[in-house]
Amino acid sequence: MSDSLSVLLTNDDGIDAVGLRALYEELSAFADVIAIAPDDDQSAVGRRLSNEFSVREHELGYAVDGTPADCVVAGLESLCPDVDAVVAGCNKGANLGAYVLGRSGTVSAAVEAAFFDVPAIAASLYVPGGGDTPWHEQATDPADFRNATRATSYLLRHALDAGVFERAEYLNVNAPLADESGDPAPIEITTPSTLYEMTAEHDGNGTVTLHDRIWERMRADDLPDPAGTDRRAVVEGRVSVSPLTAPHTTEHHEALDALAETYLETYA
Repeated sequence: MSDSLSVLLTNDDGIDAVGLRALYEELSAFADVIAIAPDDDQSAVGRRLSNEFSVREHELGYAVDGTPADCVVAGLESLCPDVDAVVAGCNKGANLGAYVLGRSGTVSAAVEAAFFDVPAIAASLYVPGGGDTPWHEQATDPADFRNATRATSYLLRHALDAGVFERAEYLNVNAPLADESGDPAPIEITTPSTLYEMTAEHDGNGTVTLHDRIWERMRADDLPDPAGTDRRAVVEGRVSVSPLTAPHTTEHHEALDALAETYLETYA
């Protein structure tokens, strides 16, 4: 264990998830790691915060009756305020595409850390699904997460000193499943895909069912994502690393300025 690097590890799958254990073991080889994670599944909760929640000790750190964002705030403000970085994951299931960033509890934990000016990495594993083995029965062994844990470990050990976080506030890492060879997948620096295909079906009886058609197309390898995007990289077997910023950007807009100037005239 190193005295020079301390890490808050969290996730949205729950503190006993195999992906968190895989990252904990990988990062503990060179860093002081404390896990502060939800005590049950909190997937897709985004940056939802709780006013109050309970915390209990766990063999890896603390289990929280709350969300991933709760875990980060509690950790950075109270339970381990002096960490050097926050790592969220490793999520079982990819967090790819611009439309996913605000929904994912894993990514939202990294965003929360960024608002504290603490470098962060969100790590997720792409599990294709389909085939003979159901999705939930895949990635049940820490070794299945090797591509994600290796890449996250490498980035954590080198990105801070390399100045990566002087421009990026967090990194969104998505990795393919480890193959039988055990060879690491290469890293590609990417941008989030902007392809979006959510549909809603109303059954006429008061129920609306939402469908994310992107996942269906990913399983069929039918995505028109251009080269350099996160989904294209992962589907083709590479580790996607997207350097991102947390605050929403603003842009000067002359047309909007003109509307503001004439607003009061409307009610004169």
